[in-house]
Amino acid sequence: MNYLEIDTPALLIEKEILDKNIQSMQEYADANEVNLRPHTKTHKMPELAKLQEEAGAAGITVAKAGEAEVMAMNGLKNIFIANEIVGETKIRRIRKLSETIDVSFGIDSVYQVNEIDKVFQGSAKEAKVLVEIEVGEKRSGIIEENDFRALLEAVKNSHNLHFKGVFSHDGHTYIAASVDECRELYNASVNRTLRFAEIAIEMGLKPEVVSIGSTPPFMLNFEIPKGVTEIRPGTYILMDASQSNVIGSYENCAATVLTTIISKPTNERVITDVGAKGITAQTRSKGITATEGLGKIKEFENVSIHGVFDEHAIIYNEEFNRQVNIGDKVRIIPNHICPVSNLHEQAYLISEGKVLEEILIECRGKLQ
Repeated sequence: MNYLEIDTPALLIEKEILDKNIQSMQEYADANEVNLRPHTKTHKMPELAKLQEEAGAAGITVAKAGEAEVMAMNGLKNIFIANEIVGETKIRRIRKLSETIDVSFGIDSVYQVNEIDKVFQGSAKEAKVLVEIEVGEKRSGIIEENDFRALLEAVKNSHNLHFKGVFSHDGHTYIAASVDECRELYNASVNRTLRFAEIAIEMGLKPEVVSIGSTPPFMLNFEIPKGVTEIRPGTYILMDASQSNVIGSYENCAATVLTTIISKPTNERVITDVGAKGITAQTRSKGITATEGLGKIKEFENVSIHGVFDEHAIIYNEEFNRQVNIGDKVRIIPNHICPVSNLHEQAYLISEGKVLEEILIECRGKLQ
C-alpha cells in the first residue's frame, strides 16, 4: 500500500536513504582503517543492526543490558554496552549473556571492579570491560589520570575481569559554534582518549580497543588518528534535523514521523495528531546542531513545529495553513531521532511511496 494509507502517527524509514547511510559510514570507517561498531540506541531494531553488520560493521553498541539481551536473542553476537553497569542483578544478566555471545561493557570506578569480580566468580569467561574516559561532555567517565591508574590496578588485581580497552564519547561537539570548533573539540577528545590508552600500555595493559563516538565528526569526514581502533556513531543511519544541520542538508534523513492534520482553529494555527509522545519535546539550542522548533515538516520549506502537547503538534504558519486541509498527512523530521524510535512500536520501511514491510522496534522500552 501507499505510505499515506498508514494510520498515524507512524514512524517511516525510506529504504534507499537508509541503505546509502549505512554504506557511506562503512566506507568512511574502512577508508580510515578502523572498525565500525554502530550505536543501535538510534533505531533499537535488530533488523537494522543486522543490515549494519552485513555491510561490514564489526559488531554493535547498545546502551542498556536489556537492549543487549534483545539483540542477542535476534542473532547479534558481538555487543558492547557503552555504559557503566552497576548492580549485581544487571551484572548477572551480562554474565549469562557472556555464555553465548561476545559481550563487553563500560566501567569507570573501583566499586564496579569489585562488584563485577564477585558476580563473575566461577564463570567460564572473564568479564570484558572497557574504561570510559571523560573527554569534555561532563557526563560519566574517568577524569583524573591517578584515578585511571588506581582503576587499572584494581582490574589487574581482580580474578575475573579482562581489560579490553578504553572508550569515550565527545557529545559536546554537538554544541560547537562552527565546524572548526567541532574539529578542535574532536581532536582534543581523541588525543585525551589516546593519552589514557598510553597510560594503560605503560601499566602493562595494552588496550585491544580504543573506541570513540559521536556522529558529527564522522559526518564531517574528520581524520581518525592512528591508535584509534573503533568508532561508534549512531544517528547516521536514520539522521534527524539536528544532525542534518551539521552537514547543511536534510537529504540523509531516512526517518520521518507521518502525522495527520486534525484541526485548523485559526488562519495561522495548524494542529496535527502527534505530540510529545510521538516526536518528543526535544530541541537543540546551541551550535552546529541547533534546530528551529520541535521538528521540521519535510514537504514544506521553513515550516516547523512550534510546540507540542502530549498528543498534539502545534504549527503557526499562515502560508502552510492555506496549503493544507484537515485530513492531509505530512511528514515530520524529528529533532532527535534516538528517543523517537523508543516511542513507537514499529517502523514502516518504504520505497518510492510504497510500504515494503513493518519492522518491530524490539528494543523499545528496554531501559534496564
